Amino acid sequence: MNIICDKSKLLEGINTALKAISGKSTMAILECMVLEVRDQVIKLIANDLEIGIETTLEGEINQEGSVAVNAKVFYEIIRKLPSDEVKISVDENYTMNISGGKAKFNISAKPTDEFPFLPNIVKSNYIQISQFTLKEIIRQTVFSISDNENTKVMTGELFEIKGNQLKVVSLDGHRISIRKVELKENYEDVSVIIPGKTLIEISKILNGGIDDNVNIFFTEKHALFEFQNTIVLSRLIEGEYYKIEKMLSSDYETKLTVSKKEMLDCIDRTTLLIRESEKKPVIIDIKDSSMGFAIHSAIGSMDEEISATKEGKDILIGFNPRFLMDALRVIDDEEINIYMINPKAPCFIKDEEENYIYLILPVNFNV
Repeated sequence: MNIICDKSKLLEGINTALKAISGKSTMAILECMVLEVRDQVIKLIANDLEIGIETTLEGEINQEGSVAVNAKVFYEIIRKLPSDEVKISVDENYTMNISGGKAKFNISAKPTDEFPFLPNIVKSNYIQISQFTLKEIIRQTVFSISDNENTKVMTGELFEIKGNQLKVVSLDGHRISIRKVELKENYEDVSVIIPGKTLIEISKILNGGIDDNVNIFFTEKHALFEFQNTIVLSRLIEGEYYKIEKMLSSDYETKLTVSKKEMLDCIDRTTLLIRESEKKPVIIDIKDSSMGFAIHSAIGSMDEEISATKEGKDILIGFNPRFLMDALRVIDDEEINIYMINPKAPCFIKDEEENYIYLILPVNFNV
């Protein structure tokens, strides 16, 4: 193998593929990235068996070939080269020669025989969505997935397509996040659970362009994301997702309309008095035209009131402040509507069209 390429483009490709390198693998080959040069294309491939990434870049190709190299060592060498042009060659003993400017490195590489290349996926059942929309959907839902591997289904997000509507759901046992978007055309019905880890990494790679599309292909066991010069293949989480429809009540005894920024800033101030080890709720006192916030902790206490428009009954209710803040941070509306039934029932933050719904369970507190 013998290639010459631009350092910034190579680094961008390595950075993309690195997102499929596991830091905890017991298999040495999974710590490697494959550099494959075939059919006048330079390709970087990584796969941790849960998520696999292939990305391509341009360069001058003098000799084709493929080799596996420790991904993190490769990245650090390229990153610290002093010139904008990188020359890479590999000899018959799998020694990789990397040079840039006056710096030259020789490192050991490996043949690709044991590397788990990405399987070929039949590209039939799919949807197309803009990078901007997908990136936003992930941002607005992924914070409420669970990190508990014992409840595997909760570590992923439900992607459900019916006609021209995509619904994405995440939950962790204390809250539910739902986003609905309208697609440009009708597609076959799909219901799959995509790992949250995959979605977080995809979000980092997406450029977020409104005019740049992502094709998402679905099979029985995989989801394949195809965009720009990159494909990301993810295993799906097996199992049936939770039936959440019964929890999404439209009944309410109290409806509030409030400034999102004022509410978020106020809750943020209450957290100044909470140690990380404490689980102190923020107590919200809703009256005719105001919303009061109070916190009492070992550090001290704080009270604040903001204006709000109320319909229905007064209510005194407690919440984990972080759960409220997580939802408020991803809502783009300046004013939000909050619906409550009683101090022990979930509250809902949602818009009139229900393009977004955030359900948050209250917590018990002592006044």
